[in-house]
Amino acid sequence: MIEGARYVHTNLIARDWQALARFYETHFGCIRVPPERDYSGPELEAGTGIPNAALRGVHLRLPGHGADGPTLEIFSYSRLADGPAPVVNRPGFGHIAFEVASVAEARQEIIDSGGRAVGEIVSLTTAAGARVTWCYVTDPEGNAIELQSWG
Repeated sequence: MIEGARYVHTNLIARDWQALARFYETHFGCIRVPPERDYSGPELEAGTGIPNAALRGVHLRLPGHGADGPTLEIFSYSRLADGPAPVVNRPGFGHIAFEVASVAEARQEIIDSGGRAVGEIVSLTTAAGARVTWCYVTDPEGNAIELQSWG
């Protein structure tokens, strides 16, 4: 095990980092952690392996973990590479999950704000005997979000 390891953040590359940050602040109560980031130069190019790399963005404190909890880092590069649309079953990072009071209400709020539904709302009993209701939606840029409610 790597000594001193702890979870810090997950990065999300956005077409419009400001709009996507507002989405996560508005709907999930994420809190902006100043300052906004604006990086470029030889160190960023060396670290990313991208010539002439420049990026801007912000960290958002995720809800439910206090002032020192992990963040969602939302950045936009000055040049974005094309790629396939995110889907929940592609190998690699698949989705971010939020526990909510009502999956149905949260799902509708996300759809009304430019996201879309992925599949249906379902309930199941876990191997440990707990009951969870969940569904997938996407944010306005197509990134997958799981909404879940336990009880």
